[in-house]
Amino acid sequence: MSKKILSAGSRRKLLLFLLASSFIASSGWIALIAQRRTLSEMQQQSSQFSPQLLRELKQIQQAALESDYALRQLAHLTNNIGPRLSGSPQAQHAVEYVADEMRRLGMEVKLEKIMVPHWVRGLETGALMEFPGQAPNTTQKVVLTALGGSVATPAEGITAEVVVVNNFDELAAMGRNKVEGRIVLFNYRFDEQMAAQGFGGEAYGEAVVYRGDGPSAAARLGAVAAMVRSVGGLSYRLPHTGATRYAADAPRIPAAAVAAEDADMMAYLTSQGRVRMKLTLTPQQLPDVESYNVIADLRGSEHPEQIVIVSGHLDSWDLGTGAIDDGAGVVIAMQTLQILKQLHLRPRRTIRFIAWMNEENGTAGGKTYAAEHAADVQNHIAAIESDRGAGHPLGFVATGNPNLIKVLQPLSGVLESSGGGLMNMSDDTETDISPLAKVGVPAFGIWQDTRTYFDYHHTAADTFDKVKPRELAENAAVMAVLAYAIASIPEPLPR
Repeated sequence: MSKKILSAGSRRKLLLFLLASSFIASSGWIALIAQRRTLSEMQQQSSQFSPQLLRELKQIQQAALESDYALRQLAHLTNNIGPRLSGSPQAQHAVEYVADEMRRLGMEVKLEKIMVPHWVRGLETGALMEFPGQAPNTTQKVVLTALGGSVATPAEGITAEVVVVNNFDELAAMGRNKVEGRIVLFNYRFDEQMAAQGFGGEAYGEAVVYRGDGPSAAARLGAVAAMVRSVGGLSYRLPHTGATRYAADAPRIPAAAVAAEDADMMAYLTSQGRVRMKLTLTPQQLPDVESYNVIADLRGSEHPEQIVIVSGHLDSWDLGTGAIDDGAGVVIAMQTLQILKQLHLRPRRTIRFIAWMNEENGTAGGKTYAAEHAADVQNHIAAIESDRGAGHPLGFVATGNPNLIKVLQPLSGVLESSGGGLMNMSDDTETDISPLAKVGVPAFGIWQDTRTYFDYHHTAADTFDKVKPRELAENAAVMAVLAYAIASIPEPLPR
């Protein structure tokens, strides 16, 4: 046998193998102690879940999976009522419809007034007027949409040279001399691979800062308008809208989202020479109007003053019909109460349904509720919101005391049969319930499969057909089981 010299890496692997083998051989008793300790902890954690409660939770899960209530409600919200941007007639009609439906179910309903912005999208066009290789007397169309809250261009539009940057550092490096009087395009790419691996929210978070902060950053250097590469995947030349934020220290300039293909085209052309574009946006910012959070209570049998919120946001952007963002969240919250009425189950604590208004372009609903209920925040035991689409739910995430997951561990066994038994702590929570989370209310989001969510998010393709009936029912099961459990266990959740 010939001798073989091991590399440093091979020697390290061999050493680790020998150490691991030695440890395994001597650690059976350690594993046994750990197992006994784990069993003891599990018994303590599950002490709040009586056999009767566990049976009721399975009953709720099965009823949700077999029901088409949420699907029918979503069809009406999207197909009959349509897009529901804050301040619009459709948003007000949706408020009235949901309130009437909750009354029909026998809930105690009230409308809590809020003031919301009333921004109206107008004409939105873009065309390249000058570019390298241009055929005589031609232009190139640019597919775009105004960002929510954008100011208007002059009625005749703006015609200016386009400069393309990939990030804020490149913009800063250009300086005022190369930006002033021009239209800036932020060509930051949404990470589709990250989203495909299940981290759609993280990919969105990396890219959305350019939609929010890009226009003001460009304006500080004298730009006359700003465009951002659409924040989302599946580039079927769909522009993704969404709110922008104008900073107090910068002029307000017109802002648009550009389809990914058109962003690539402009980046290609500007690398070859001068590109001039005509941009026309005619949105209007009208005076704020009255709107409402829709609130419906299923009163608790023992502690009606203690509240567990189930919710989604009723408003949507105006390009599509708001099926996955966030009609789906609203209807699975509606179904939570509907199922409990159907099964004649009454929890110890009150389960409060809330259809939030104005999540998309102002977050007035969540902020107003938290302010108006500040004196009663200790009686808010938990807040649950679904606002990440209608994809298959893996389970739920929690924000707050790390022991939340331990207390609710028995739910994993209830929900695992529908693939929803995973639980995890998170620093992030859904937008409307975040003001409550900040003051200590345990907050929960449905842990949904977002691999394709941002393909349709804030686009004209956010429509009813994107929702799979089975997955919507699975989401309803997770929310209903979670809410009933929190509202029914003997002790409130830890803070």
